[in-house]
Amino acid sequence: MSKSSKGSIIGRLQAAARLSRTVLAERLLDQGLYAGQDKIMLALSRENGQTPSQLAEKLGVRPPTITKTINRLAAQGFLEKRASEEDARRAHVFLTTNGEQAIRAIEKSVRRTEKQALKTLDKKEQKALQKLLARIEANLSKNGLPVEEEDVEEDA
Repeated sequence: MSKSSKGSIIGRLQAAARLSRTVLAERLLDQGLYAGQDKIMLALSRENGQTPSQLAEKLGVRPPTITKTINRLAAQGFLEKRASEEDARRAHVFLTTNGEQAIRAIEKSVRRTEKQALKTLDKKEQKALQKLLARIEANLSKNGLPVEEEDVEEDA
């Protein structure tokens, strides 16, 4: 990273995001998961049986990317695809028993990464950071709407 971008707020924000994903990816690898797979698993733990299109939209990725990751997770035994009862052309994605068990490990990895990232910040600073990041997300989002508090806590 160049000297000028390192000192910029957006540069720092990008560096912190990149480092947090790297640390989390290392922890997830211990569980047999690759970066990005955790987001699909967590989305299914909140609402099991979504279609690949629904997952792609919620996670902000392209459908081919989601399909490739779903197929990989299915081959690993974490997910299974089932044909829709209403429309056999559509598939729904479900966590398997192994996938449900992996959710606890993913959540633990996320908590440990968050704890490491925030270890030198007191509770007041953490709350302020959460609010500031939510405002930045709202400023950068297409619709400019405030980010819900539960979304902030999940992604922090």
